[in-house]
Amino acid sequence: MYQFISKCEQDTIEFASKIAKKLEKKDIVVLSGELGSGKTKFVQGILKYFGLENEISSPTFTIVNEYTASCFPIYHFDVYRLSDIDEFYAMGGEEYFENGICLIEWGEMLEDILPPDYIKITFKKDADNDDYRKIEIETFGNKILNIF
Repeated sequence: MYQFISKCEQDTIEFASKIAKKLEKKDIVVLSGELGSGKTKFVQGILKYFGLENEISSPTFTIVNEYTASCFPIYHFDVYRLSDIDEFYAMGGEEYFENGICLIEWGEMLEDILPPDYIKITFKKDADNDDYRKIEIETFGNKILNIF
């Protein structure tokens, strides 16, 4: 596991941009953490790397937003409102896994159905400083990020 301490929103965005350099089509990134912990800012950093930073919007009401990068699509999910995995299947969610990069906020509820290779990033607020975040990165299967 790798850990990074973000001291501000800009740190989180820049850190995400560094990770984006290593992402490829079919990569799945699960973003876990309480409300306001930095998940959407992280997605903003990923999109920034691909030149899409001005297009971000929260998919809270649509479940998934699609962004078209020059190389492949990027799918930004927020599965917080789904009651169970069956709803994800019903919307054809697993079909996205093969077509681009999937960034899944609250994705821990889907871990049982994810392909074996994925990245999980957990965001934790700091009790002493409202701006600080501990960002923990775990890789599963054969997906290893050689960026650290």
